[in-house]
Amino acid sequence: MTALIELRDVTRSFPGPPEVQALKGVNLTVDAGEYVSIVGPSGSGKSTMLNILGLLDRPTVGEYTLAGSPTSRLDENGRAAVRARRLGFVFQSFHLLPRRTVLENVMLPMLYSGAPRAERETRARDALDRVGLSHRLTFLPGVLSGGERQRVAVARAIVTRPSLLLADEPTGNLDQKTTGEIMTLFEELNDDGLTLILITHDRGVADRARRTVRIADGRLTEVVAA
Repeated sequence: MTALIELRDVTRSFPGPPEVQALKGVNLTVDAGEYVSIVGPSGSGKSTMLNILGLLDRPTVGEYTLAGSPTSRLDENGRAAVRARRLGFVFQSFHLLPRRTVLENVMLPMLYSGAPRAERETRARDALDRVGLSHRLTFLPGVLSGGERQRVAVARAIVTRPSLLLADEPTGNLDQKTTGEIMTLFEELNDDGLTLILITHDRGVADRARRTVRIADGRLTEVVAA
C-alpha cells in the first residue's frame, strides 16, 4: 500500500510560561484506503493532531508529508488549496449554514475546490444520495434530526472527492442508535476506498475503525489492530 500520511517526529509546542507541548515526537503512517481512529481523553492532544493533519496548524518540529509531498513547503494559499481539494472534514457540531438548503450546503465546498460549475449540482445530489438523503434536498438544516444533519455534513465532506476524510468527534451529539448508523456509513465509505481518520474519546466508536491509535499526554502510546 502507498502511504498517504506520514508524521515524522512531530512536536507542537505553545509558548508559555510554561511552554506546553501538545504533541511530543509523534510518528504515524497511514496508508491510502486505511480507516484509523485516534482515541484519547480530553487534553491528550487529539485536537492538535487533527489541526496538524487538516493543515490548520503547523508542527513546531518535525515533518508532515501528505501524498508524498512535505507540507512544510506550502505557504498559506497552498495549504488552503490542498484543504479544498484533498481533505474533507466532519465535526461534532455539523457547521451547516442554517439559511441554506441541504443541497446548497453540500454544493458550497465546490466553490473553493475548483469543481466545474456545470457539475456541482449533480455531484451534490449524488453525494446526498450516497448518504441516504436524496429526499431532503430542499429542507433547511433546522428541521432535520441530528443524524440527518451529520449525514449532510458527511455529504458536504465527500462531494469534493477528497483523498482523506477527517472526522472530529462526529458522534458526540448523537444518540446510540444514530451513532451506529453514522459509523456504518463511515465503514461503507472506507469500503469504497476513502481514507478515514476519526478522532474520538469514545473507545466504543474508536473500535469500529480498522486500526486504533491511542494518544495520551501528546504521545502515541499504543497502536493496536481494531
